[in-house]
Amino acid sequence: METELHLPSTNSHILAQLVYRIAQTDGEFTTQIPGLKMYRRSNTTDPMPCIYGLGLGLTVQGGKRVTLGDEIFDYGPGQSLVTSVDLPVVSYVTHANSTHPFLGMGLALDARAIAQIASDMTFSDPLRASASLAISVVTLDEGILDAVIRLVRLLEEPHLIPLIAPLIQQELIVRLLNGGHGPALRHLVVAGSASQQIARVISWLKQHYTENISIDDLATKAHMSASTFRQHFRTVAGMSPLQYLKHLRLQDARQLMLNEDIDASSAAIRVGYESPSQFSREYTRLFGAPPLRDIKRVRLIS
Repeated sequence: METELHLPSTNSHILAQLVYRIAQTDGEFTTQIPGLKMYRRSNTTDPMPCIYGLGLGLTVQGGKRVTLGDEIFDYGPGQSLVTSVDLPVVSYVTHANSTHPFLGMGLALDARAIAQIASDMTFSDPLRASASLAISVVTLDEGILDAVIRLVRLLEEPHLIPLIAPLIQQELIVRLLNGGHGPALRHLVVAGSASQQIARVISWLKQHYTENISIDDLATKAHMSASTFRQHFRTVAGMSPLQYLKHLRLQDARQLMLNEDIDASSAAIRVGYESPSQFSREYTRLFGAPPLRDIKRVRLIS
């Protein structure tokens, strides 16, 4: 049994203590609250391509870096990260050791709940008409921190989770919309906005990425010209539509090889590649090693 952290009783340290009690060893920990996960790492990690979904992320202790295309986001205690659409990012822990491990948490958010709550709110600042990047890092608001602490503490009363957790999650959405993350989330739900149109295309891509897809077809779905679509897509997602599609396919192929123990050629075909050699080249560029070597490495780490 590990000894508990002995920290002053500020809200940030209270949250660190709560996460530490759940994440007593390195790894990812799901909880009884849907969409709420905890993370712990005792060492810095290598850059790892992954998909960040719509949600709130907190570094409770240590430090983390997330890159999206050419954009770099470093965030630590006292900061919060929100992604408003699914984004292929590269994420890694930058500050952690055995005595001061990285502690983090993530909470998935519901787009329909955000849209409903936003429609009932009044905002003083009008939104810019142009699209905006679907990821933001801002100073952690004390109201959000307090609500997160109450949500995590609810794990100690599991019988109350179905009744109270949705209320706290609604409060968090209100506070996020009203704070520094508000513009990115509001762009997601404003009817007819460029960001919303791109978000709808991204949602469609997640379901159809194995198909033969043209940029013109995607632009039509967004009710934009091909050039305008490319511009807005890059603004929101931090990369071109083709790069995004490639990331979706390669990420899914990796999971197929890990979870179903299939070979690289079979995985390539399953996710929409016609050329196994092209798949291997692009896989190596993204993950830093050919498929077979990468899968062996990931299994050793986990």
